[in-house]
Amino acid sequence: MASIKNLKKDINYTLGDLIEECYVWELLNPKEDTKKSEAIIDEAIVTFDTLLDKLNAKGVENKKAHFKAIKAELEAKADDLVSKINKL
Repeated sequence: MASIKNLKKDINYTLGDLIEECYVWELLNPKEDTKKSEAIIDEAIVTFDTLLDKLNAKGVENKKAHFKAIKAELEAKADDLVSKINKL
């Protein structure tokens, strides 16, 4: 099992890169409306907070399954956010 520290880094780097990609899009398209990209950024921040809350949860019975579920949720949410960014 990967360490909790590495899972936190994965969450931080993945969602941080997606947020950065939204900012790059805003800079490259100054005449476009930024409401959609701001919504994606907000969604990424909420996802970050949610995943860290789940990661830091105490009293989990099966830690290995719990952390695998968090990693799977991160991957699914990241794929969803990437598809939204690509539609901008």
